[in-house]
Amino acid sequence: MLSTFSKPLEKVMYKSLYLYLQGNNILYRYQFGFRQNHSTALALIDVVDSIYKYLDHNETVIGLYLDLQKAFDTVNHKILLQKLNTVIMV
Repeated sequence: MLSTFSKPLEKVMYKSLYLYLQGNNILYRYQFGFRQNHSTALALIDVVDSIYKYLDHNETVIGLYLDLQKAFDTVNHKILLQKLNTVIMV
C-alpha cells in the first residue's frame, strides 16, 4: 500500500517519464499494456493477425509462450542487489 503522499508522486513521475519516452520516440511501437490505446487485447489481435498472414502465405508458424508471473520471486535478491549496485556505481 502506498501512502497518501506516494500515490500523487507516483502519478507525477509516471506522467513525466511517459511523456519523455513518447516525446523522444523511445517506446517500442508494439509495447502494449500501459499505454493509452495499446491494450493487451490489441497485442493479442496483432499476434493472431500475423499468424493468419503467414498461414495465408503457406509459411510455418511456431509459437513459444512463457509464463514469467513468478519469475522475480525465483531471483536471488542478494545477487540482484549486488549487480544493481555494480551498474549504478559504473
